[in-house]
Amino acid sequence: MSTTTHAIAAAAPGAPLAPTTIERRDLRPDDVLIDIAYAGICHSDIHQVKEDWGQAIFPMVPGHEIAGVVAAVGSAVTKYQVGDRVGVGCMVDSCGECEYCRAGTEQFCVKGSVMTYNGVGYDGENTYGGYSRQVVVKDAFVCRIPEGLGLDVAAPLLCAGITTYSPLRHWGAGPGKKVAVIGLGGLGHLAVKFAAAMGAEVTVLSQSLKKQEDGLKLGATGYYATSDESTFEVLKGTFDIIINTVSAQLPLDDYAGLLRVGGAMVNVGAPGEPLSYNAFSLLLGNKVLAGSMIGGIAETQEMLDFCAEHGIGAEIETISAGQVNEAYERVENSDVRYRFVIDAATIGA
Repeated sequence: MSTTTHAIAAAAPGAPLAPTTIERRDLRPDDVLIDIAYAGICHSDIHQVKEDWGQAIFPMVPGHEIAGVVAAVGSAVTKYQVGDRVGVGCMVDSCGECEYCRAGTEQFCVKGSVMTYNGVGYDGENTYGGYSRQVVVKDAFVCRIPEGLGLDVAAPLLCAGITTYSPLRHWGAGPGKKVAVIGLGGLGHLAVKFAAAMGAEVTVLSQSLKKQEDGLKLGATGYYATSDESTFEVLKGTFDIIINTVSAQLPLDDYAGLLRVGGAMVNVGAPGEPLSYNAFSLLLGNKVLAGSMIGGIAETQEMLDFCAEHGIGAEIETISAGQVNEAYERVENSDVRYRFVIDAATIGA
């Protein structure tokens, strides 16, 4: 039989989130039942609740930054056992057979990876996310959270963490490389931590200097205000890699000017409107304008292990279920340092 669990859901586009109950499927042989301890609030949760990215499925239980403890396992599961500390990110299934799944990049599954929420499983059932007390997930899409890494600070790593870790690894952040991070928010603060731990020289590019002290504590050695036009002259031709974490319109040509020859600017933020640039901004310097979407399950596990090794966790503000709507408003106003995490024990309490 299915399991009824407490959750928080939006009943319609733009509606406030409210308590509800949902059904989780009975365990299949390869399933894991997780008692959720913490669920991070990602800006993409807000975008999807508001249908900023197109038509969505309602009622919607958001949440794809999930950390908790295994409560039960299916008959064929050998990797996990009751009591294990685990996490779930943006995906809960894929075909497992296409070239991308076989390569460990399930996010690009040809059949279409199944999203943790606002998705439809291969069984035709809608998916519901981590703003709930329990979740049932296929074991291949569960990651182990290493000991020494708190479940609360680990939850945001399942989206914000892998979203920034993956492009830094792909584009070779490390000793001798100069990395700029645009925006010091939920994504940006982790990008700074990762790049610094990888051995790169890190600079934050933010609208103002109001978070400068934080940026330097997180591992940056430089911090510049992009509202100051001189920034783009002072830093011209400086960076090997720029990670753009903001979901906003930016003058891409100006930022491309900050890249060294052969440098790459990688977008991980997802604004609702198209971005534009002049082709010569890239041609004159063999520069790259790229995108990056989360990471595969193996790389997500690699990222969690890296975090445990280097003592990296998200900077969080823990909230109760009753504070979620207020938290959404604060995220939209950039009033969080740097990730809200819901204490799942308060859902339905």
